[in-house]
Amino acid sequence: MTIGSMSQWRSRSVIALAASAVYLYAFPSANLPYILVVLFHLVAGILLTVLLLPFLVRVLRTSPLGARFGWLFLAVGAVIGVTLIFTGTPLGRKWLLYSHILACLLGVTSLAGSWLASRGWLGAGGAEDALRSAALVVMVAGISAGAWWYRTYAWNNAYRITNPAISPATMDDEGDGPQGKFFPSSAQTKDHGNIPAKYFMQSQACERCHEDIYKQWNSSAHHFSSFNNQWYRKSIEYMQDVAGVKSSKWCAGCHDPSLLFSGMFDTPIRQIENTPAAKAGLSCLMCHSIVQVKSTMGQGDFTLEYPKLHELAASENPFVRTLHDFVVKLNPEPHRRTFLKPFMRTQVAEFCSSCHKVHLDVPVNHYRWVRGFNEYDNWQASGVSGQGARSFYYPANPMMCADCHMPQVPSKDAGNVNGFVHSHRFPGANTAVPTANQDPQQLEISKRFLQDKQLTVDIFAVSPAEKENKEAAAPGAARPELSTSFAVGEEAEVLTPTGAAGEVRAITAPLGVVDAAVRRGDDVRVDVVVRTRKVGHFFPGGTVDAFDVWLELQAVDEKGQRIFWSGKVEEDGNGPVEKGAHFYRSLQIDAHGNPITKRNAWANRAVMYAHLIPPGAADTAHFRLYIPESAGEKITLHAKLNYRKFLWWNTQFAFAGVEDASKPKGDVTPDYDDRKWAFTGDTSQVVGELKKIPDLPVITVAEDTKSLRVLPRSARAPKPDVKLAKEDWTRWNDYGIGLFLQGDLKGAAAAFEKITQMDPQNPDGWVNVGRCLVQEGDTSDARKVLEKALAIAPKLARANFFYARLLREEGKYDEAAGRLQIVLAQYPRDRVVINELGRILFLQKRYAEAAKTFQQTLAIDPEDLQANYNLMLCYNGLGDETRANEHKERYLRFKADESSQAITGSYRQAHPEDNNERQLVHEHVSGALEAEKPKKTALLKKPVAGGSSVAAGAKAGTVTKPAGGSR
Repeated sequence: MTIGSMSQWRSRSVIALAASAVYLYAFPSANLPYILVVLFHLVAGILLTVLLLPFLVRVLRTSPLGARFGWLFLAVGAVIGVTLIFTGTPLGRKWLLYSHILACLLGVTSLAGSWLASRGWLGAGGAEDALRSAALVVMVAGISAGAWWYRTYAWNNAYRITNPAISPATMDDEGDGPQGKFFPSSAQTKDHGNIPAKYFMQSQACERCHEDIYKQWNSSAHHFSSFNNQWYRKSIEYMQDVAGVKSSKWCAGCHDPSLLFSGMFDTPIRQIENTPAAKAGLSCLMCHSIVQVKSTMGQGDFTLEYPKLHELAASENPFVRTLHDFVVKLNPEPHRRTFLKPFMRTQVAEFCSSCHKVHLDVPVNHYRWVRGFNEYDNWQASGVSGQGARSFYYPANPMMCADCHMPQVPSKDAGNVNGFVHSHRFPGANTAVPTANQDPQQLEISKRFLQDKQLTVDIFAVSPAEKENKEAAAPGAARPELSTSFAVGEEAEVLTPTGAAGEVRAITAPLGVVDAAVRRGDDVRVDVVVRTRKVGHFFPGGTVDAFDVWLELQAVDEKGQRIFWSGKVEEDGNGPVEKGAHFYRSLQIDAHGNPITKRNAWANRAVMYAHLIPPGAADTAHFRLYIPESAGEKITLHAKLNYRKFLWWNTQFAFAGVEDASKPKGDVTPDYDDRKWAFTGDTSQVVGELKKIPDLPVITVAEDTKSLRVLPRSARAPKPDVKLAKEDWTRWNDYGIGLFLQGDLKGAAAAFEKITQMDPQNPDGWVNVGRCLVQEGDTSDARKVLEKALAIAPKLARANFFYARLLREEGKYDEAAGRLQIVLAQYPRDRVVINELGRILFLQKRYAEAAKTFQQTLAIDPEDLQANYNLMLCYNGLGDETRANEHKERYLRFKADESSQAITGSYRQAHPEDNNERQLVHEHVSGALEAEKPKKTALLKKPVAGGSSVAAGAKAGTVTKPAGGSR
C-alpha cells in the first residue's frame, strides 16, 4: 500500500468514525441499526488504531503543525477507546468516555483545519485565516451542540408527564375503553396488542448486571403483588366469584402484568393461579417498560412498550447473551433509555401515581365514581412536597416517594452512582408478606422502616372529665364533597362546620414538664397526640380499609395493678383488636350494611368514617380514665401506636375463609354479601412458606410514657397547671392541630394562643389562631392575629392565604387577590389557593380570567371537584353552554353521593363502638379488665348521634360526646 493510499484510507476512516460518533452520541436507541453502528465504530476504531500507531512517528515528523496535533489527539482518543472496550462505560467511568470524545473531537477539528489550510480555504493568513478558523470551530461546536441538544433536551422533553385539559366523562373513556383488551384498567400497550407473558417473567436476566437490585426486588412487596400473595389471591378469587372476571382487570393493571397484558387474565383465575405467569408479580420489566404516564389520575394510566431486543438479553444462546451484554457494557445508553425514562427520575411522584392512586366506577362497582386510595394528591398538596402553601409543618427540603421508599444503599451493581443504588426492596409497611414468606430480612427492614421516627406519640394533657358542654364539638359533620373512601387533605376544601365550636378545657400540660396529679374516685380525660413526622402522605396509607392501626393506652400503678386498657389485642396479642379502640382506618359498608373486610372495595356503598392523619399534621385522641379507690400512689400511662398488616379478620378469611355451613345461607350480589364465614378451610394449598393462618406481628410504630401522682379522695381537686417554655411550642402546636382537625375550634385556638405567649415572634402561633377564627367566622379578631403574623413574616404564604380569605369575606376582592398572588408566587401548584383566586375573579364577574385560573387547577388534577364546579359556572356566565355542560358532567361524576349515608343508620345502632369512632370528638374508656367489676355505668348513659346510646358504647369500652359526622 502506497503512502498516498494509506493517507487516503486514514482520512476516510477518520471521516467515517466521526460521522458514526455523531450518530452514536446524538441518537442512542436500542435497535439493530444502532447496534450495527456501535460494532462498526468499534471495529473501524481498532483498525485505525492498529494501522496508525506504526506510522504515528512518521506522521508527526512530516505533517503540518495542525495535522500533528490532530493525529496526536486522535492517538490519545484511540488509546482511551481501546481502554473502554475492556472497562465499559458505566456511570462511574463516564469521564473516560467524555475524555475519549473530547480528544477525538479536538483531533478531528485540527485535522480538518489542516486539510482546509493545505487547500488554501482558510485564507492566506492574518485576519482572514483567523476568521475562517473561527468559522470552522463554530461549525464543529454547532454540530456538537446540536447533538447534545437532541441527546438531552429533546429526549427529556419527549417524556414528560402532563395532564389532559379535561378528565374523561366516564370510565368508558379511560384506557382503551370497554372494547379494549385490558379495560377497566386504564393501562395500554403502545401497539394496543398483547405482550408475551414470558417477558414479565425474565427478571433474572437483569441479575447479571444488577445483582443487588435483583435480590432486593426478589423479597419486595412488588414481587409479591400477584397470585404469589395469599391475601391478594383470595381477594381476586372472591371478586371473580361475586362480580365476574372482566371487572377484576381493574386490579390486574397494577398487580398482574404477565397475565393481563398477555391476554391470560380473560381466563377465570382459579384455572391459572398456580402457573408461573400468575406468580411473576410486578417484575423489573413491568415498571421499567412504561414509556408514557398519561396523567396523574392513576388507575394504571400508563402505556407499556415491548422492546423486542430484550429477547437478546434473555436468550438461552450463550453467544447471543454474551454479545448483548458486551454491547450494553460498551455503550449502556440505549439500554438505559429503554428502561429508565426521564420521568422515572425527574417526576418520580407522578410516575408512582399511576398505580398508587385509584378510583372505581360503574364497570367495576356497578354503582358510581368513588375515589379509592390516593397517595399522590395529599402528598402533592402538602408541605412535604414543597408545593402546598397552607401546611402546618414543612421539612428542611421537599421530599418525594423515592426518598423514603427507595433509599440509597451501598452497591457495586452496574448503574451505581458513587457506590450507591436506590433500594428495590421498596421498604414500607408491609410486614404480612415477609411473615408468610418467612423472610426475616425483609420483615426486619419493614419493621425498622415503621419505627424510624415516622410518627411520634405524646401523652400531652390531663383534665377533669366533667359533664360535656353541648357545644363542645362543632355542630355538624366534617365531610368531603368528593366521592371518596379515602380521606381528603390539603388538596381540597373539606366542609368543616363553621361558627363557634368547641370548648376551652382546664388542662394540665404538657405532661412530663408539669407535676400532674389526679384524685381517687375521679374521672379524668387523658389527651394523647399522634403526629406524622416523616410520612409524606396520609397515615396510614394505601388500602386503608385493610389494616389494623390503632392507638393503645394503658394505665398501671406502682403495684402492677392495671386500671385502664384501651386497644387490647385478644388471644394474647394474636387476635382481633378490642372494638372500642381508637382506630386509624377507613371503615366502609356495603349496600346491606356489612363491613368491607374482604378487600371488596367494589362493594363499598357508604363510608362510616375515614380516620387518617395528614402529612405534617396531628391527631388528638381522648381517653376517659377512672381513678379507682384501689389505685396506688403513682400511675404510669403508656401509649403505643400499633400497626398490623392486615386486618385480623381479613387474614383469617384469606387463608381459611369458607362459607359457614352451620348458618343460614345469605344472599350475595356485587352490591352486598350477607353470607356468614368460618375460618376452617384447608390451608395446605395457600401460597407462601407458611401453610397455616399466620400470626401477623403487631409493630409498635411509636410510644410514650408519662406518670401521674395520685391523691386521696379527700384531697382538694387538683388545679390545672400549665407551664410554657419555648422549646415545647411544637407540643402545643401538635395538640392544637389535632383539636382543630376535629372541629374543636375553641380548644385549638386556646392551644395555639399558648405559642403566642411563649414566643410572640413565632408567626405560626398567630397564623394558627387565625385559622381557627376564620373558620369560626370571627373576621374581626382573625384580622388582628393575622396582621401580627404578617408583621413578623410579611411573605409567609399561609398567613397571606388566611388573610386573603377574610378579605374576601369582607368583599375586598382586589386586596384578597393581591394576597393570593403573593402565595402563588411561592407555591404555584397549590390547588386550593388557585381555586380561591378563581373564585374571587368569578365574584368580580371576570369569567374568562376565572375560567383560565381554574384550568390551571385542572392541569394539576383534572378530577378536582371545585375547579370543575366553578368552570361550569364560569362558562355559564360566558354563555358557553357546551363547555359548561362538560364540566357539569364531571362535577356530578365526582361529587359525593350524600344519600348513601342513610345506609349507615342501622349499622351505627348495631355497632356503637364504630358509631363512637365516627364522631368528630369522642372519648374512649377502658375495655374489660381481668377481675374488674362494672363501675360508673350510669355516668355513661347519654344520647349519641345515630340513635344509639353510650350505655351501649360503654359495654364495648367507649364513651361519646354528642358531635356530628365522619372525618
